[in-house]
Amino acid sequence: MRRRIPLVAALSFVLIAASVALYTSAARAQAPIRVSVNEVIVPVTVTDEKGRFVSNLTKEDFKVYDENKEQKIDFFSHEQSQPVVIGFLIDTSNGMMIHWSKYQEAATELMLNLLPGDKRYSGYLISYGTTAELVADTSSDSEKMVAKMSKIKPGGGAALFDAIYMACTSRKTISGEPYEPRRVLVIIGDGHDTASKKSLKEVIEIAQRNLVTIYAMSSQAFGYHTEAEDTLTELTSETGGKVETPLNNPYKDVAGYLSQPSDAGNYALTVGTGQYTAEISSSIFRSIAALSGEITTQYVIRYTPDIGPGTDRKQFRKIKVAVNLPGVELRYRNGYYPYAP
Repeated sequence: MRRRIPLVAALSFVLIAASVALYTSAARAQAPIRVSVNEVIVPVTVTDEKGRFVSNLTKEDFKVYDENKEQKIDFFSHEQSQPVVIGFLIDTSNGMMIHWSKYQEAATELMLNLLPGDKRYSGYLISYGTTAELVADTSSDSEKMVAKMSKIKPGGGAALFDAIYMACTSRKTISGEPYEPRRVLVIIGDGHDTASKKSLKEVIEIAQRNLVTIYAMSSQAFGYHTEAEDTLTELTSETGGKVETPLNNPYKDVAGYLSQPSDAGNYALTVGTGQYTAEISSSIFRSIAALSGEITTQYVIRYTPDIGPGTDRKQFRKIKVAVNLPGVELRYRNGYYPYAP
């Protein structure tokens, strides 16, 4: 004899089943996207001896080697409108106070340039003082990030490495990462770290595992060289990016001995004057143009590496890219890990 299920019990069962289905669907949608060994993406920048972008190359001009073995290029693109997700990492430590307003303007300009409101371009904002904070999660709405940026005030230590780790692990991802869109970080700061729990080695590895390219606009003042400067160089070179140094030499366009001042009387641009301030602003915005240009004019290569399924996930595999053109400089990630952590 068939038993009847009471109406209340039946409705409860339906509601529970629906709730489980919705929860499962939501969990699936928010699951992190893992990078697997199936395909490797290699953004490549090509410049001539004067640092100008070389933009007329074709797929046939490139060769890619994985552990010295030439690979078949499965995908090649040089479109100006390549999808990208960009993390803006802003140093809010005490060291940023002197030129804070200018770097605040620079970050705003970068956000508006690189995130024009098109769904193909997304970004997020992380500030790092004594701790790293996700100020604005991944979105195509640059105005939201600009509004958040306007409220940030510098002060405290610097947790740069924790900020990079957060960018790689603790923000909303976009469907298709890291291929379309590809992943980029832009650090605005001097590269020093005084407060992180993570190390430089750890964050370079997490960035390489997640196929992230790191760029930086250094706030290091002219005439100084510190280990922090080397940190930015290592972060960017290991992941295929570069460092812009707008304050490195504000006198570079001044002819003669004044371009290498040796005392206060020889300074062509005196600190505190309108001319000095204007030159600093000009240098920063030249760096903005350089970073924007590089991110949007890269060649993008993808290939499926010829390796077996039992490959050690801790094994770092080296990449080499060659181009059929003399006298050019190439920037690209120097390798990858077969699997994300």
